[in-house]
Amino acid sequence: MNFPELEERDGLRWSALIWPWSRLEATRSVIPFAAMYTPLKNLQNMPPLLRYEPVNCKTCTTLLNPYCRIDPNQKIWMCPFCSGRNPIPPQYSEIAQNNLPAEQIFTTVEYMLPRPMAPPPAFVFVLDTCVSDAELRVAKESLMKAISLVPPETIVGLVSFGKNVNVHVLGFTDSVKSYVLRGDKDYTSQNIKDLLNLGIIGAQAVQGGQSVAVQGATRFLQPISECEFMFTSVLEDLDKDPWPVKQNQRPKRCNYTALSVAVALLESSYQGYGARVVALLGGPPTQDPGKVVKLELGDTLRSHADIERDYAPFYRKAVKAFDTIATRAVNAGHTIDVFSCSLDQVGLYEMRSCVDRTGGYFVTSEAFSHPMFKKSFEMFFKSNAEGKLSMGFQGSMEIHCSREIKIAGVIGPVASMNKSGSNVSQEVEYGIGGTNTWRMCSLDPSTTLSAYFEVVNQHSSAFREGQHRYVQFVTKYQHADGTYRCRVTTNAGLWTEGSNINQVRSSIDQEAAAVLVARLSVWKTENEEAFDILRWLDRKLIHMCSRFATFGETKEAFSLPVNLSLYPQFMFNLRRSQFLQVFNYSPDETAYYRSYLNRENTENALLMIQPTLISYNMSSPPAPALLDVSSIKPDSILLLDTFFYVIVFCGERIAQWRKAGYHEDPQYAALKALLEAPKDDAASIIEERFPYSRYIEADEKGSQARFLLAKLNPSISYNNEEQVGQQSLIYTDDASLQVFMDALKEQAQQSVQNS
Repeated sequence: MNFPELEERDGLRWSALIWPWSRLEATRSVIPFAAMYTPLKNLQNMPPLLRYEPVNCKTCTTLLNPYCRIDPNQKIWMCPFCSGRNPIPPQYSEIAQNNLPAEQIFTTVEYMLPRPMAPPPAFVFVLDTCVSDAELRVAKESLMKAISLVPPETIVGLVSFGKNVNVHVLGFTDSVKSYVLRGDKDYTSQNIKDLLNLGIIGAQAVQGGQSVAVQGATRFLQPISECEFMFTSVLEDLDKDPWPVKQNQRPKRCNYTALSVAVALLESSYQGYGARVVALLGGPPTQDPGKVVKLELGDTLRSHADIERDYAPFYRKAVKAFDTIATRAVNAGHTIDVFSCSLDQVGLYEMRSCVDRTGGYFVTSEAFSHPMFKKSFEMFFKSNAEGKLSMGFQGSMEIHCSREIKIAGVIGPVASMNKSGSNVSQEVEYGIGGTNTWRMCSLDPSTTLSAYFEVVNQHSSAFREGQHRYVQFVTKYQHADGTYRCRVTTNAGLWTEGSNINQVRSSIDQEAAAVLVARLSVWKTENEEAFDILRWLDRKLIHMCSRFATFGETKEAFSLPVNLSLYPQFMFNLRRSQFLQVFNYSPDETAYYRSYLNRENTENALLMIQPTLISYNMSSPPAPALLDVSSIKPDSILLLDTFFYVIVFCGERIAQWRKAGYHEDPQYAALKALLEAPKDDAASIIEERFPYSRYIEADEKGSQARFLLAKLNPSISYNNEEQVGQQSLIYTDDASLQVFMDALKEQAQQSVQNS
């Protein structure tokens, strides 16, 4: 079954297409019954925009879809979700079996709702000035590049901060002005509005020789077409934070207050309209509120061990402070994006709710001058073929489902709208549950959500052959062109009797199931205290294998069907990944990695869990290689793609030839072509990816080789003494995939015998 092809039809990938009828059998199947849904995926077979309001069922509010039965004679249509009967509206009076509207033909349609146009999107840039002069210059150049990329009608504002916060006035052309707020004070939203005179008439501006009153927030928020010169002038005059920094101390930074002011600026003027706060941070906050570290350089930033043992004195208070900003932004429907450029941590772990709950992006790099920041920042503001930003705003997603199932929750860049109903599970909650509607402050064509469901049919309830379950996703959002859209995706799936394991087994999508389990694992790790996630994963995998594998008298007779053959390997790599293993990773890195796992589509998320490896040599064309240490050969080059970084790894002999300069000799043109091929492929991968992946070149036995070795299966380690002299080895105590599979077969067989 071609699951990626099915995804191209509706943007949906289910963990299994056929579900067991009863709750008991669904529980025994172990895998979560859930879907990966990309609301704004670019679909080739979608009809043109429907420029009218959708028709909804009066009983359950689901929208008209291809699974509704039409009775043209009685002028009614029957809802498959609740079996309700609804009158056909007058505009559908000509409806017939040979004259159906688009929503009765296509499972995914998009409406352009007849509403007044929304104003252009707004961006408030928050710039950290506690960085070196060279770094600040690059950051300012990036901001000027950004305003040249977005449509000229886009609204922009600028807030800079160091020890204090400066809110720059863009509505005047006479001189450069700004309002200064103390960075060590916890202002309420109302305090900020009063201090900045937001919502009331401000000072006088001169336009065309006449004095004109400039209203509150419009002094700080202006269209690029009208304030580009002023915006550029402000940036040119902006210098490094003048507050002196003592030796052996960090600069005084008020990250929290700067973000709070930016959110308040948008709250007062853009409530309910598309807007983003884009923060460029160069270091951690060192002032309350939101402080994460002391000023003294001797005080290191908290580690995972510090947080776990409660040795991080500022952690809980900082998380609580940034949560209040996240709540305000969600209530206003605005997004917060964080671009952090520092060799040290900047407090992303504490402010992760600001990004994850509002649908924003984390981008991290070593410096503002690093290509990871510059390329990602440029791609962030990239416009589509129509000259509009490739992002939606003020979104919401509602899920409708038939009576046999209930909604357990959603994992992704969303926030609950606390709208409950009869289709919401009261017993099972995964991710953000207890509701059937979620707010998405922003979304784009790559934003992918995981929706989890619970089967509620009792084992004794009657089953009818050919019976279907129905799920409908209704996504409403503000398009970048100012129109309001509603995309509707309706899906029907088959039920089967619980005893019919073969049907369920053959319909499982192992890639989607692995990503859904990975997201669920991360959620459990972050939200359930004292939870042994590896033990939980192992139990789930053992039960899944005992349910769907076939067994014989020996371990070698154990086998899984083709569509599940790679699933144990995915779980093996997930157990070793940075999503669950925090050793040697900072809290900021963990927040960054988990954020993308919870928002990217199945293909990209699977790449994060199990990277791809391609081998290049002179005797054969490039070919996929096993993600194993045995793939390292002296005369080959490996290209590893982990989504977050791309590595070109040269074998020992190839590296020696390159260092000797043989590739520069025309008679060794083949060597030169071999060296360039993986670099060209790596460049093509990186150019299309957001965020821009880190590019690494490494040689066998070199220091950078650790990035590759950390991802390879340690089939040959220092424990395999008889093989050490033959191939490269990995110094690790981790079990190899073979040891893992042997233990899995043994445990699964025991589970079957004990049941």
